[in-house]
Amino acid sequence: MHSIEASAILPGHTRFLSFQLGGLEYGLDFSKVKELRVLKSLERFASDGEIISGVAVSRGVIMPIVDMRVAMTGRQSVPDPLTDVIILQLSNCVMGMVVDGVTDVVSLENAQIRAIPGAEGQCAVDYLIGLGECEGRRLILIDIDKLMSIRRVDEGSQQVA
Repeated sequence: MHSIEASAILPGHTRFLSFQLGGLEYGLDFSKVKELRVLKSLERFASDGEIISGVAVSRGVIMPIVDMRVAMTGRQSVPDPLTDVIILQLSNCVMGMVVDGVTDVVSLENAQIRAIPGAEGQCAVDYLIGLGECEGRRLILIDIDKLMSIRRVDEGSQQVA
């Protein structure tokens, strides 16, 4: 099991767990993270599908495992037992999210978060919080609850569940 040290939260700051996916760095609200595991440490009893890469048990909780490498980049993933899995407590379920790698916990002030260029107006994607900048790093900040509520209806269209 991974261990990411999360420093105390400062007033006016939000903590984000940063992770790598397809060569980009993302961040999600750290309060949604239950634990970090490697794929081989999860008892998997079903393995099927392209994006939903199976069902697993962690600490007695049955949960779907979503391979974000396929969902966000469209590329097939190669199973690796040391692949990072972020166990999340969403508003309606517990799930595992497979990523290229977990980086660290970043504390950002509101002033360090700005809109993503080109993501405004009618093309707005509501699961994108913004672009976080800290010590020369840029993180694409996502609202994981909103992202996981999107379901595929048919090729090329999305619908919120």
